[in-house]
Amino acid sequence: MLIRNLGRQDYTNTWQNMQRYSQERTNNCLDQLWIVEHDPVYTLGLNGKREHLLNVGNIPVVQSDRGGQVTYHAPGQLVIYTLFDIKRLQLNIRELVSLLECSMISTLAEQGILANAKTDAPGVYVEGKKIGSIGLRIKKNYSYHGLSLNNDMDLQPFDQINTCGYSDLKVTQLSDLGVNISTDQLADALVRTITTTLSI
Repeated sequence: MLIRNLGRQDYTNTWQNMQRYSQERTNNCLDQLWIVEHDPVYTLGLNGKREHLLNVGNIPVVQSDRGGQVTYHAPGQLVIYTLFDIKRLQLNIRELVSLLECSMISTLAEQGILANAKTDAPGVYVEGKKIGSIGLRIKKNYSYHGLSLNNDMDLQPFDQINTCGYSDLKVTQLSDLGVNISTDQLADALVRTITTTLSI
């Protein structure tokens, strides 16, 4: 497993680089985790409906090829992209989603935050508010895109969309729950949990 901390990156460039790696990789290529923070951007999933964009102002909107509806990325949010050969890891898509949810839940528990997943709405929640999101794409048994976990960011732009396609869904973050941790420290903890779960 190759771990790449890419720092702050433009969303579209990173997405195109993920696509390129996934298209060009072979069975011998290493799986990778890319750690990033993005400039402010709204992203729509493959089936994302523009009606869920309410008042986006001057924040750019990118139509992506991941699963899911609309979400928001910005500095202070941890994003980890999972460039995996899921056949080699003996995972199906549902198992990969569950692995990422459980990894976020375990990492939050280390910080004293009780979180949970929902069977009908992928992601991670604290008292009904969403703190972690998952959006994936699988092509030829290779996964890309991944997860986002809200740490210490401006959450106001979430009010300008129907987050994940739900008009009444609220969001939260670690800093609002009394946890003061750098995004790099949070990344280290979450990557450790993911790789331990995969036994890599």
